[in-house]
Amino acid sequence: MKFEKLIHGKLIKRYKRFLADIILDDGGEITAHVPNSGAMTSCIEPNCDVWVTFHDDPKRKLKYTLELTKIDENLICTNTGVANKIAVEAINNGVIKELQGYESLKTEQKYGQNSRIDILLENENQKCYVEIKSVSLRIDNSLAFPDAVTSRGTKHLKELEEMVKQGHRAVMLYVIQRTDDLPFKLACQIDKKYCEAFDEVTKNGVEVLVYQSSINYEEIFISNKKEF
Repeated sequence: MKFEKLIHGKLIKRYKRFLADIILDDGGEITAHVPNSGAMTSCIEPNCDVWVTFHDDPKRKLKYTLELTKIDENLICTNTGVANKIAVEAINNGVIKELQGYESLKTEQKYGQNSRIDILLENENQKCYVEIKSVSLRIDNSLAFPDAVTSRGTKHLKELEEMVKQGHRAVMLYVIQRTDDLPFKLACQIDKKYCEAFDEVTKNGVEVLVYQSSINYEEIFISNKKEF
């Protein structure tokens, strides 16, 4: 996925989860939208390098969106919505080998209890439900999910399990959106219930995939599988 033109600045502060005050290289101070509801631990800190995109849409209150940060020389894509886009690209380009062989790919399809599956793959014989989670948390020498308690994430695991019970295929896909080349793990110290649900549903047939993305100042794309 190509980024729109990235504009560099320094973070002043993030607040109310979805807002960030930033000073640009030209000295201008802006407030950017932060498309990330998580804690963003290890992803953002005062005075860190950030990159935003500008959107001249009259319907938008905030014209800037935070896209990238840089911590300890590692680039991090903090926009969680990007994970779904690059996952679709990777499937269509044959990068995610485990999700090939389907005739159709649809996004945001209703399923479960008032939920929408990120990707639904179908052919004559099978439906494959793919839930995607963006990974940006670093804990010591590991990358981890989740970075905050996520009852919604636990609900999604249970709904994937239900799809397996109905005879379908269900996949939990974790997309790492930072350039650290580190192992992936679950952050059970942050959300024990999520880990318990994960253990249960994977025993009952929900598959798990972890893929690394490559990031530079022009684009982000899924590059390779990580063992888990």
